[in-house]
Amino acid sequence: MKIEARVFLYTALSAWLFAATYGIWAHYWYGHIEWAGFAALILSGGLLGISGSFFWFVSRRIDPRPEDRSDALISEAAGELGFFSPGSYWPIGIAGAATFAGLGMAFVQVWLLAVGALAILFTVGGLLFEYYIGGRRAVHH
Repeated sequence: MKIEARVFLYTALSAWLFAATYGIWAHYWYGHIEWAGFAALILSGGLLGISGSFFWFVSRRIDPRPEDRSDALISEAAGELGFFSPGSYWPIGIAGAATFAGLGMAFVQVWLLAVGALAILFTVGGLLFEYYIGGRRAVHH
């Protein structure tokens, strides 16, 4: 996790440095600061800082992973990383439901937003319980 923390924290620092440079440069050349870009750079640095500090705190609480150690061998990182569903149609349903919810927000249609939100809840539940009920359930003999 130390690698991830460094990436996020260094990127946050660079966003803040770019914001300072941007603000000084705009004020010097144009006499005023363009606030949308300046605020976007500061807030982007803040969001990156939140993620980076989370990874930094987690890296202090867990044992170093092979990618965090300079003396690690490639074979130490070999093995199973987790379970990934080989073929699920639920993510397509989630995307469609999110599209309905987004259209409801864009066109200020509360009924469409409600339908989209309910569809999101239904499809996320389907994805979550895909391997516990239905055709993909593990059969115990």
